[in-house]
Amino acid sequence: MQAYDKVKTARLSSRPTALDYIHSIFNGFIEFHGDRRHGDDKAIVGGIAWLSGMPVTVIGIEKGHTASERMARSFGAPEPEGYRKALRLMKQAEKFSRPVITIVDTSGAYCGVGAEKRGQGEAIAENLMEMSALGTPILTMLIGEGGSGGALALAVSDRLWMMENAVYSVISPEGCASILWRDGSKAEEAAEALHLTASDALSFGIADRIIAEDDIGTDGFYMRLREEIADEIRHLADDGNLLERRYQRFRSFGRRENDL
Repeated sequence: MQAYDKVKTARLSSRPTALDYIHSIFNGFIEFHGDRRHGDDKAIVGGIAWLSGMPVTVIGIEKGHTASERMARSFGAPEPEGYRKALRLMKQAEKFSRPVITIVDTSGAYCGVGAEKRGQGEAIAENLMEMSALGTPILTMLIGEGGSGGALALAVSDRLWMMENAVYSVISPEGCASILWRDGSKAEEAAEALHLTASDALSFGIADRIIAEDDIGTDGFYMRLREEIADEIRHLADDGNLLERRYQRFRSFGRRENDL
């Protein structure tokens, strides 16, 4: 499958969304709302739940399946209050020593004038800063699109797992083609140049694991994922150098073997 084919697969409305993962993997999910400043962004859902007997905080970017659901969720494009809600839940998780699991699926942050006026860039930057020093384990699952800072704002984590047809990129192929060649029809060529597939991310050391999609959406798929996430979280919780390892993980991105 070519890179742009994976992009189109990642965007399919039939793919499981964040809420599908949350309700299938976690027990007793209680959703929290609002950022305590402006409002509640439906593009980001989050709350507390149980994972194999452990209390956890789970936060996801939700696109929805139907046209009406996608419109209500802004097609998974969060606004500032969504990122602030996510950060509020992560700081709460740190206070009560709960691990954090984030589920990412977005083409990017909402780019409307209102979002910019309410501090979109600042909200994303604050998440990056706070997550880098959050004193509790963080695991990110990238289940579809991972677009630019809108995705990274929930992905400064100790582990990044990607579905095999997920993509992770600084910009969409269409946006890249429009900038480089002023021709959005060259998106397929741009996708190849961006190296945005899960296998690319794994080879660069950005992703830690690729999850096969042979049985995606089935009970068996979610059951295995539940056990694997729980095992990884327990491993991270036992790491006495969690923050240092997280720091070194991100410092290593883009570093070549002959770099000093």
